[in-house]
Amino acid sequence: MIQKSTTRDVRYPLGKGAGSDAIHRDPVYSYAVTYLHDDNGHTGTGFAFTLGEGNDLVCKAAQFYADQLRGMDIEELMADFGNTFNRFSNEQQFRWLGPHKGVVHLALASVTNACYDLWAKKRGVPLWKLLIDLSPEQLVNTLDLSYLEDELTREQALQLLRENAGGAFARQGILTQGYPGYDTSIGWFNYTDEKIRENVLRAVGEGYTAMKLKVGSAEAERDIRRAQLVRETTGDQVKIMLDANQQWTLPQAIKICGQLQSMNPYWIEEPTHPDDILGHQTLAKAIAPTKLALGEHVPNRIIFKNYLQTGAAGFIQVDAVRVGGVSEFITVSLLCRKFGIPVVPHVGDMGQLHQHLVLFNHISLGHEALFLEQIPHLQQHFVHPVQVKNGVYLTPQEAGSSCDLKL
Repeated sequence: MIQKSTTRDVRYPLGKGAGSDAIHRDPVYSYAVTYLHDDNGHTGTGFAFTLGEGNDLVCKAAQFYADQLRGMDIEELMADFGNTFNRFSNEQQFRWLGPHKGVVHLALASVTNACYDLWAKKRGVPLWKLLIDLSPEQLVNTLDLSYLEDELTREQALQLLRENAGGAFARQGILTQGYPGYDTSIGWFNYTDEKIRENVLRAVGEGYTAMKLKVGSAEAERDIRRAQLVRETTGDQVKIMLDANQQWTLPQAIKICGQLQSMNPYWIEEPTHPDDILGHQTLAKAIAPTKLALGEHVPNRIIFKNYLQTGAAGFIQVDAVRVGGVSEFITVSLLCRKFGIPVVPHVGDMGQLHQHLVLFNHISLGHEALFLEQIPHLQQHFVHPVQVKNGVYLTPQEAGSSCDLKL
C-alpha cells in the first residue's frame, strides 16, 4: 500500500557547451521527481524532464496528483490505471492549465512513471520484463485511449497486441544482443568544428553507426558546412541525423532542408514549430524522400494521432518524460504500430527509462529495433546508469525502471 508521497526538484547545470541547441544555449538539465513509498519498503521513482526554471512548478503539481494515491495498493491501481490516468489528466482543478500539456501534464508524467517503477519493484523485475509479461488485456487496462476512437479503439489495441504476440519469443533475442544506440552528443550547437570532428571520431571508435548534429544557425551556411564536416569524417556508412530544435519558419525550413539533403541525412528533426502539423506535412512532401523526425515537444497522444494521420512524420520521437508517462508512451507506440511508423524516442530521461520501453516496443509490438538516443551527461547521478558498450545498450537487470537518482 502506498503510504507516503514526496517530490524533489533536481537541477544539473552542464557547462562547456553540452546540451546546447539552436534554442537552448545554456540548458540546465532538470527533473521533477516523484517518490511513492509503500508499506513494504519499496520506493517508486518517476520524473519528468525540464530545462531549469519552472521545475518547481511541475513538482508542486505532481504532489497534488501523488497525494491522491496514498492508501492505494499498487497492483489494484495498475489493474485499472487507464481510468486513473484519464481522471488525473482531466482533473477539473488543472484542466484549464492544459489540457494534456504543459506543467500539469509533465507532473502527471512524473507520477505515472513512479507508479510503473513501484509496480516493477513490487514484482521484483525490470520494467521491460513486467511489460512484456502482461497479457494484452492487462496492458490495455493501463492505457487511456480516449480521443483516439477514430483510429484506435480498445479492441483494435488488443488485436494489435495479439497479432504481434506470435513473434515475441523470437524477438527476445534483443535482450542478449542489446539494443542499438546512437550518439546525440557529438555535435551540440556551441561546439567548435574541431570539437565535433573529435567527437565524431570518438563515437565511430566506440562502435556507433549513427549520430546526430545540432543545426538551426542564424546563418544556414554554418549548418551546411558542419553537416558536410560530419559526413566527410564518418563516410557514407554512418547514419547522420540533423536536429533544428524548431528554429526555422516553414519557408526557411523548406529552403534549408533542401540544401542539407546533399549530405544525405537519415532524418531532419524538429524543423519548425511543433504545433504546426500542416506545416510539417507541407515540408515532408517538399523534401521527400528525406524524412522528418517529430515528437520531442509533442505533449500528448492526440497530437501524435494528427501527425500520423497527415503522414508528416517518418519517425516518431515520443518521450515518456514529456507526454503523460509510460502509459501514454505505450498508447502512442500502439498508434505508430498501426500506421507503420518507427518509434525512436527522445530521451529526456538520458535513456534510463526508455531502454526498457524500446525493448517492450520491439518484443511485444514488433517495432523495428532501430536505435535509441544516448546522452551521457547525467550518468553519474543515477544509481543504475545505462550501460552502453560498442554502441549498444546492454539490457538492464535490476528491478524497476532504472530511474533512481543518487541522493
